[in-house]
Amino acid sequence: MLRVARALAAASASYARLAWWGLALAEREPLVVVQAAILDARRGVLLAVRRDLQGWELPGGRREPGETDEEALTRELREELGIEVTVGRWVGAWKRTGYRPHTAHVYVCETPDEPGRHGPLGEETLTARWHDPAQLPETLFPWYREPLALALAAAAAPVERHERNGPAAIWAGARIDWRMRLARLRRDD
Repeated sequence: MLRVARALAAASASYARLAWWGLALAEREPLVVVQAAILDARRGVLLAVRRDLQGWELPGGRREPGETDEEALTRELREELGIEVTVGRWVGAWKRTGYRPHTAHVYVCETPDEPGRHGPLGEETLTARWHDPAQLPETLFPWYREPLALALAAAAAPVERHERNGPAAIWAGARIDWRMRLARLRRDD
């Protein structure tokens, strides 16, 4: 019971930081993130779990001033997963409004590496693992399902989508985070 209380306290602190960051703090420049659908015919799709909001996601991060999408994605994947990638096809852009407005550019990437090959996982990354695309985890955040499906459809043309991250998206993320945290507690028992 004490471990569950500690997990709840940690999650609450994380939620408070995320809420402040996503609702109260305004970005000076429009936030652009780059994300990778890292695909391999034999190993599947490489997904990651962050420490703050725990759920499976497409890895990536923020584009720094002066960086191209490809440079940012290469840097982020090296820093967070310890891998080198080849950036390939552009899947599309998802412009999200509401909670933490941003535009996410998604690319198909390839790597011969396993997570941690060229360095440890970054501070923000809890774990990374290959998944069968036909059996994606239920704890994959729902906003990654369409970009991943389009990445897996090799003939799909790039898309531009507009989505609103409202209460339903926030609630879906919180439910997945709790499932992941509770599963981790059970495994550690």
